[in-house]
Amino acid sequence: MPATPPQPRRTVAIIVLDRIVALLTAARRVLTGRDDFSRAAWVAMIAAVGVLIATAASIIGVLRTPEELTPVALDPPASVEQVGTPPPGTPRPQARPAVTSPALPAPPPAASATATPPTSGASTRPVPTGSTAPPAPAPLNAEFAIADNALLSYGAAVTISNPGSVSVPQWTLTVTLPRESLRVSAVEGARASRDGAVWTFVPDGSAGQVPGSASVRVTFRVNGSVAGSGPQACTIDGVACTGLPN
Repeated sequence: MPATPPQPRRTVAIIVLDRIVALLTAARRVLTGRDDFSRAAWVAMIAAVGVLIATAASIIGVLRTPEELTPVALDPPASVEQVGTPPPGTPRPQARPAVTSPALPAPPPAASATATPPTSGASTRPVPTGSTAPPAPAPLNAEFAIADNALLSYGAAVTISNPGSVSVPQWTLTVTLPRESLRVSAVEGARASRDGAVWTFVPDGSAGQVPGSASVRVTFRVNGSVAGSGPQACTIDGVACTGLPN
């Protein structure tokens, strides 16, 4: 028994054409069997068939020549700005690591322009080298003497001497009488005050100071005779006077 020859393979386009022809044949049979079909229906039917044929032709063209279809190039959107686009094949630059500069040391604090005030107790005057303190006043000397002797009174004079070179502005002379009833009068060169039988004499203003290597005199009068009213003690700044009568 001879072998049956192989049937050719039907493509999609042939299948679509066969279907269109079958559709037209069926439509013709239906229309020819009806006498009351209007002209408008004919026109509609023919238009539908035309659209179907055009669609089938478009599909066949696409299926036969898919490689001839040109892809549609889309323009980039207007808001995108293409700047410096490198051509294809250009190697992209590698990102370099950020270089950090070494930290600079902080500047030293500015020196204060305000000078430190000296302490209140410190002296700002320079002390000369080799200077010595001024010499202290020397102790005074005093000499008692009877200046005028009368029957009921006598006059006394006390000479105060300064053996040193520094003036002595202050001093105290004391004269102790034998009784509190004896009085002192006519005092010159000093101011006198009394405490019982002790009489105290102090300088009378600036005239009573004793300059260096000089002397001053204090005179006064006592009511009473020398024999029974002479002084019992005399001192100058606590130092005993000389010249007292025995």
